[in-house]
Parts: sequence; C-alpha cells; structure tokens
Amino acid sequence: MKKAIYNCIKYKFHLLLCLLILSGCEDFLEVEEPLGQINSIEVFEDETTATAAVTTLYGKLRDEVLLTGKAEGLGVLMGIYSDEMIYYGFGGEPLDNFYKHQVFPDDLMVENVWNTSYSLIYMCNAILEGLANSNALSDQTKSQLQGETLFVRAITFVNLVELFGEIPFPTSSDYEENSRLSKISVPTVYENIITDLTTAKTHLGTTSISGERVRANKLAVAALLARTYLYTQQWEMAASEASTVINHSAFNLEPDTEMEFLKESSSAILQFKPKFDGGNTEEASTYIFASGPPPFVSLNPQLIETMEEGDLRKESWIGEVTDGNETWYYPNKYKFKTNTGTSMEYSIVLRLSEQYLIRAEAMAKLGNLPDALKDLNTIRHRAGLLDSETKTQNDILNAIYIERYHELFSEFGHRWFDLKRLGLAKEILAPIKPGWKPTDIRLPIPENELLMNPNLNPQNPGY
Repeated sequence: MKKAIYNCIKYKFHLLLCLLILSGCEDFLEVEEPLGQINSIEVFEDETTATAAVTTLYGKLRDEVLLTGKAEGLGVLMGIYSDEMIYYGFGGEPLDNFYKHQVFPDDLMVENVWNTSYSLIYMCNAILEGLANSNALSDQTKSQLQGETLFVRAITFVNLVELFGEIPFPTSSDYEENSRLSKISVPTVYENIITDLTTAKTHLGTTSISGERVRANKLAVAALLARTYLYTQQWEMAASEASTVINHSAFNLEPDTEMEFLKESSSAILQFKPKFDGGNTEEASTYIFASGPPPFVSLNPQLIETMEEGDLRKESWIGEVTDGNETWYYPNKYKFKTNTGTSMEYSIVLRLSEQYLIRAEAMAKLGNLPDALKDLNTIRHRAGLLDSETKTQNDILNAIYIERYHELFSEFGHRWFDLKRLGLAKEILAPIKPGWKPTDIRLPIPENELLMNPNLNPQNPGY
C-alpha cells in the first residue's frame, strides 16, 4: 500500500521528466545522465528544456513502455500470448504465464505494463499542464509540443484499452484525483482518444520538425487515427485517414523488402531513434539468436508455413537457425544487434504498409471490393506475389487478414489485437494454449491497483 501511494505521488511531481534533461540539450536521444533536478515550472520557461521534456516521452516508449522492443514490450508479450511466437523460458516465470495463458491479477508483468503506461500518461498530463500555464514559450513551440504530447497519450491509451478493456482515463496530474478515478467504457475511452488525436492534428504540421521521422507530426496522427477508426469499425473515417497518409508525397512503399526497416526507409511514418549514436534497435537484440534451441523466443513455424512460395518477406524478414535436426525461426526485420558506429536502423512505430492494409479492410467493409483488392495487391506485389484471386467480400477480407499476419508479425502485438477484434482468438488459441479461457481477451486489472483504488472494481471477468 505504501508503495502504491508513493507511486501516485510520484506521478504528481514526476520530476523524472526533468531529471532526464541536460542543460542545452535539444534532443532527448542524446541524454545519458541527469545533471540534477530542475524546478518543474522552470522546465516550461525555456524552449530547450520544454522540448526535451516532450521528447523524453518517446524515450520512455522506446525503453520502457508498451512499444519497447525489449521483453516487456507488446511485440514479445502479445506475440507469445497469441500464436505468433514460442517461448523457451522456465515455467512459473511471468513470460511463461503469458505464453500458457495462466495470467493472474498479481502477475508482475501485467503490473509493469499498467504502471509504466500510467506513469507515462501522468507525465503527459503534467507536461500539458505546464505548457498551458507557460507564458515564456512562443505560440508555435507550445502548439507543437502540445500536439506531440497528445499523440503520445493517445497511442498509450489505444494499447491500454485493447489490453484491459474498461480503464480510467486521467487527464490531470493531480494524484489525489487520479487515485479515485473509476473505469470508463471502451467506447468512451475511444471517444477520448479520438478527441486527443483530432486536437493534436490542429497543433501539428505535416513536415518532420526534427529532420528525421522521430517526432509525431500531422501524418503520424492520421496514421494512428486510421488504426483507431479501424478498431472502432468506423470504416469511412479509417479509409479517409489512411488515404491522407498514403497519398502524401513524403511516403512511398519501399520496393525492396530489404530496405523496409532501415532508418532511411521511405515507408516509415514514425520511428524511435536509438538512445546512443551507432546504436540500433531493441528488437534486433531481443529476437535474433545464433544457435538452437532458442534462448528466449522464436517465431511459430506455422507463420512460415502459411506464407506463399516466393514471398520475399520470408527471405528478408525471417532468420533461420538449425542444428542439423531441428530448425528455428526468428524475426529478422531488424538485423543489427550491436553498435555500428552510425546507426543503421530505427525502430519503426508506424509504417505505410499498415495504412494500405487498413484502407483495404475498410474499403472491403464498405463494399468497395475493387479498391480493397488494389490496396491488398499493392502489398502482395511488394512481397513478390501475384494478385489475389479472391472475389467475394468475405474472401477478400480473409485475404487481408492473412496479409496482416504475414506483413506485421512481431510488431507491437498486431497479431493479438487482430485475433481479438476479429473474434478469432478462441478458434486459434484454444487448441494450442492449455490455459485458454474465453475471458482471456482482456488482461486482469493489477491486484495492487484494485486494493489502492476500489473504484476500479469490478475486476475483469475471469480473474
């Protein structure tokens, strides 16, 4: 209980966002060690420190929260929770519990996902309040930073609501107020997310303010809105937002699959820049292994078996290890595990091919089958495959879902979110997960959170 109360207070004052700022540093990605505490008011009286506070949010996503390529990120967690990956750890460990669907409310990994996410949300809220109260920043700087902060808050909530269902939606840094919040319905959470994103759009331009695609702009917001509208079955809006991105001259679908995940990829909408010069992605360090059996996780061979002959993604994005008797596979989208002097790869948060698949699905749902097939075949052609021969709406939709499986594997839990939203989780997972229950479509609210705040009751069904 003391720890929980301390965490709430920590959210209120969250000087971590100040501690990570180096005097005179314009890029959070170069911050290594804090020089000391900076008064939270002073942060927003200077453009450099205010910008560093906001860009620190991306660093939290990259290193700790939800979208990190580390073991605690959605790529691993929901990869092994679904049918995408096989886990090779020991029984009884938090990751093993995810793999076997034996997750309980006191699970340490569930608590970590919840706490790190809400810690980031509270940071966003504190920054939004600081920006609103600042009289020193130019209107242009303030607007840019507000838009980016709303984007980070929105992408965090999109993932939280998909993982947990009904959740609290704090918009203040007042820890006393937040400690009493109740859960709100999933539709209301999404309404708030859409409000954040549509507001963020008004604050941001279409150019990349940093010179690289490592900070959100209007197009990154449109890409996340397209996904949000897809998840909420608002097909016309999903297609419209995806078209905004697809039709913009800043992006092109990389014709060569080998180029897709390099830092210069023209398909990248938003990326995480590595923490250190010459560093590369956490995904490469997490997924790549050199000998079998795998030390951590591998791709489920079924993924490879379902890919068509001649699919270039099989060669470009999947690594293979054999001991002569058995073969294992790993995600090889990112290929550089070590420092390369100059960074070669940035972790891609949003990319163009997802937008084509979002628009294809939305068009198919709207009955516009020719345009749905056109977008589907655009992705297939880049993979070296012939046009899909499907003709009916159901067959086209199924082909799109299969293409998402082959295109987006190991990226931030897409496979799990698709199984869940399409109602396929039971059909796919019940035969292969010994602990599967229909209520597993949601994670449990952490036990400690329910003890600290009874207003979060009732617990999710099945727990």
